[in-house]
Amino acid sequence: MCGRYVAASPPSTWASYFEVDELAPEPGEPAQPSWNVAPTDVVPAVAVTRDGHRRLGTFRWGLVPPWAEPSIASRLINARAETVLTKPAFKGAFARRRCLLPADGFYEWQRTGTGKRPWYIQRADGAPMAFAGLWEVWHSPTGEALRTCTIITTPANPFMAPIHDRMPAILEPSDWRAWLAPDNADLAGLQGLLIPADERTLARHVVSTLVNSVRHNGPELIESSPEANAPR
Repeated sequence: MCGRYVAASPPSTWASYFEVDELAPEPGEPAQPSWNVAPTDVVPAVAVTRDGHRRLGTFRWGLVPPWAEPSIASRLINARAETVLTKPAFKGAFARRRCLLPADGFYEWQRTGTGKRPWYIQRADGAPMAFAGLWEVWHSPTGEALRTCTIITTPANPFMAPIHDRMPAILEPSDWRAWLAPDNADLAGLQGLLIPADERTLARHVVSTLVNSVRHNGPELIESSPEANAPR
């Protein structure tokens, strides 16, 4: 799964890297730089508007389908690549409302004999990551709009498997246009993009258990920890 990640780069960096056409303020709470993004936080995401413009906006992490209640959000932070075509909570968004979630990297916890060891995973080349995501807009009885998203996960590749059996679906730039196009009806082809990342593109290191608490949020969270020298 993906339950914590880092989105600390400034919007201008995301806008340039993802070649967005629009960087406009969104209604409601803006996304803040975060080294400890947690479920239900407001996060940056890239989607294509009805007029075909690639836009960097904000969504709340945890999908709320139009027919659900907002309380479901914390249970829908991830969608499995294997079932996005069939699960009622995701299939409508997969067909028409796909997005990219920019990230500097993500955390995962490895079970050990003495507890859980947190790892930070990033691209080996230092470039941002593009998580494959889905988005929805939920409307309250009074008409208030809530924009939400989820991160799609895949089975772990050999690089991640010793740590966890799932990982975010990370899309390469060559796949972005097809993924974001709202009129792309080749759903089987789109699902085919949701494969484990090439392990050669990733790097990892152990970080401090400070990341375990959402109260901690700063660049020190992604620094290599002395625990990195502990037996594995």
